[in-house]
Amino acid sequence: MSQEIIEGIQAIEKEKGIEEGVLITALEDALRAAYKKTPGATRHAEVKLDDAGEFRVFGIEIPEDIEIRLLEEAREARIAELEQLEEETGERQHTLVTDDDLELDWSQVPPNQIVRTDVTPDDFGRIAAQTAKQVIQQRIREAERAIMYEEYVDRQGEVVTGIVQQAGDRNNVLVDLGRVESLLPRSEQVDGERYEQGSRIKAVIAEVRSGTKGPQVILSRRDPELIRALFELEVPEIADGLVEIRGVAREPGYRSKIAVESHMQGVDPVGACVGPRGSRVRMVVSELRGEKIDIIPWNTEPARFVAKALSPARVREVYIDDETREATVIVPNDQLALAIGKEGLNARLATRLTGWKIDIQSEQEFAQAEAELAYAGTEDGEEFSGRCAAILSNGKRCPNTALPGSHYCGVPAHQALAASEPAEAEAAAEAVVEEVAPAEVVAEAEAPGGELEAVAATDEQAEPAADDTGGAV
Repeated sequence: MSQEIIEGIQAIEKEKGIEEGVLITALEDALRAAYKKTPGATRHAEVKLDDAGEFRVFGIEIPEDIEIRLLEEAREARIAELEQLEEETGERQHTLVTDDDLELDWSQVPPNQIVRTDVTPDDFGRIAAQTAKQVIQQRIREAERAIMYEEYVDRQGEVVTGIVQQAGDRNNVLVDLGRVESLLPRSEQVDGERYEQGSRIKAVIAEVRSGTKGPQVILSRRDPELIRALFELEVPEIADGLVEIRGVAREPGYRSKIAVESHMQGVDPVGACVGPRGSRVRMVVSELRGEKIDIIPWNTEPARFVAKALSPARVREVYIDDETREATVIVPNDQLALAIGKEGLNARLATRLTGWKIDIQSEQEFAQAEAELAYAGTEDGEEFSGRCAAILSNGKRCPNTALPGSHYCGVPAHQALAASEPAEAEAAAEAVVEEVAPAEVVAEAEAPGGELEAVAATDEQAEPAADDTGGAV
């Protein structure tokens, strides 16, 4: 093999982006495997490239005890590798491990104990030329696959446009992205959408896998990031950073809600996303095959944000519990069905978008509950309400019902208030006893001996008798 061929191999490495020396090393390994198949080959050999650009084969001899130890270590390493492969794949490996296939670690052998002998066959140049062609072609394909994998693995979450090729097994759809063929599995397709051959679709790169035939790109049409990316393409204010999408909640194929915020005074985030006469949002809806989209202005006040998130329903009042992140929403009677949505869709999307647990009640239901909780009876001579006595951070009373035998609801923070009540009541009772004790002496009478005698009033003495007319005698 001449020097020109070596230079050609190095040029191929630079052109295909292959690391320098990879093809030469691959050629050496392939030629060593080819040499071992020739009659009379030595048990241990290595192939090296000499200064003249020719590959030479060297037979290796080492002391027998060292050889036995290296073979045992290489055999154990190979068996451990096969066992790990079985655990990862779940398939039992039926590979026969022979001594000729084991790779010995020559670094453990002292250089002065290794004897190398030139055993290059006479026709090794022809074998080298044939092997070089196969190895170079194979390594070029592997390098191209690795480059494509590295290119697409960094694009996860990105929206790409492809052409539908055909429907595969189990209703999976093959999509051509240009340099690579991707897969849109049935689990990532939107119910009701049909993908006709030759049509152009947009999808999110959900996953990139490394396969034997190149990188396998998995697409998704259900990912909420698809809506975010589509608005970035259609709305210049979002692409420029003037408007930000703070949250996305999506029910693929039915309805979506996005929360938008403006970072520049005078820019309406909702108006920017809607566009002139709704042109921008209409393009997004068209790409999503008619999926409805609600655009909600972001608000730092939870009550206002929750109220807006239930759009298009009108909200009358919102009660917020910061500790449990629960919101009680009061809507007009005719807006209850609209606020909840079909099968609870609107309320479910609002919960995902805001991160608050939302309880929706009509005005009639709330008024009735307030009336029932207004008066619940007497306890220890005092009137008490069946509603929780805790006061929320907004200054309003907790709307929850008190637990039986308690003035507070089941919220842990409110039950902590209930636990502190007995201690406060006991301290108050002790203070009352200290004040009343001196007052037990209600009269002083002079004893016959001239001394003052303390007379304690009894219940009968303390109560004045009443005559028939009701007056005190």
